[in-house]
Amino acid sequence: MKVYIDTLGCPKNSIDSETAAGLLARAGHGIAETPEEADAILVNTCGFIGDAKEESIDHILEMARQKARGCLLLVSGCLAQRYGAELAAAMPEIDVLLGVNDYARLPEILRECEAGRLPERRLYCGREASVYPELGPRKRLAQPYSAYLRVAEGCDNVCTYCIIPKIRGRFRSRRKEDILAEAKELASQGVKELILVAQDVSAYGIDLYGKYALAELLPALGQIEGIRWIRLMYCYEDRITDELIAAMAAEPKVCRYIDIPIQHADDGILKAMNRRSTRASIEDTLARLRAAMPEIRIRTTLITGFPGERQAQFRALYDFVEKSRFQRLGIFAYSREEGTAAAEMPGQVRRDVKERRREKIMQLQQRISLEYNQALVGRTLEVLVEGIDEEGCYLGRTEYDAPEIDCGVVFRSDRALHPGDFVPVRITDAYDYDLVGEISHESAE
Repeated sequence: MKVYIDTLGCPKNSIDSETAAGLLARAGHGIAETPEEADAILVNTCGFIGDAKEESIDHILEMARQKARGCLLLVSGCLAQRYGAELAAAMPEIDVLLGVNDYARLPEILRECEAGRLPERRLYCGREASVYPELGPRKRLAQPYSAYLRVAEGCDNVCTYCIIPKIRGRFRSRRKEDILAEAKELASQGVKELILVAQDVSAYGIDLYGKYALAELLPALGQIEGIRWIRLMYCYEDRITDELIAAMAAEPKVCRYIDIPIQHADDGILKAMNRRSTRASIEDTLARLRAAMPEIRIRTTLITGFPGERQAQFRALYDFVEKSRFQRLGIFAYSREEGTAAAEMPGQVRRDVKERRREKIMQLQQRISLEYNQALVGRTLEVLVEGIDEEGCYLGRTEYDAPEIDCGVVFRSDRALHPGDFVPVRITDAYDYDLVGEISHESAE
């Protein structure tokens, strides 16, 4: 049976899809490149916020058109885990629903389908794993040179706006030896960049080893031959210890980059969000990171319009962004999600106000980003080649940029390049979120 996998949402979902593809391949199934050639379609959904839920429903309905030729439709991921029973009742087009902990059932389900019958059950969304499930090698579905590497699953932070702990369960770290084994396997397949992900990467190890162990994991990953870059995503500010900063600074393969989702800078709003940070602690962590690694690019995400955010709280956030000068920043208008504590809080902010505040900070960040980029003009940077456009210009990014969410580099080369190559590029021009350059015969800085 050939299966097409349609992946929505975050990098953790991409890992789930590749895990599913690996399970299917070992069971003798093929992976289809288009839905039209598939015998079964798996839509791996996101259910985090309203817009993501709408996108997931749209994709399910789009893929349901293939049922006219007898194609099976399976739906998995966060939306299935969160709303499985409701989806089963409202969308008879769906043949099977799988939760986030049920991918191991896929081969068995398809075996029943191949035998000419649908599974007796339609809904597999009830299990909650107590340990991290090691389901075997992934089958890569994306570019061969860069891979997400999950170090943990679930979350114990219980932020009041977030539904993830109810979907993904408690925080469960992977064993260090399993992470290293997967990293070595990825490197053997040609992966050169490892992007460490979890709901909270900085909490890695606390449940298994009784301590934060990310600082010990980094040098072990750095010893793997073939790996060039190691990137840290989703690190909580209050868990960025001096030991972690020292490990980042000491390991040359660790990118001078870190993603820290701080969400807000007003202490009252942070407390209402059930965050452990304060504005003072955030400022201290930023200062320690920049002192240890002056070239570091810090990415953050923010929320505008959280319940109780008045003009004074928003002004505090705006002033903080202006002062802190994050090189990379994303911002969302608060999404009121049923089942979260924040959804029942007083002081809900109107949608137009939330959006207006979001736009105001994005305009500020656009100016900050442009200033940072303009300062790079004339410098020669190492660039990872990712592709080529219709005009023959190469596309890539620096160690300061994560794929799909950060800046890119557009440049010309007098020699043929391939995705996954690392080349020195002299920056000749800068825009808000992109750089322009040319291949250099000098070494990168």
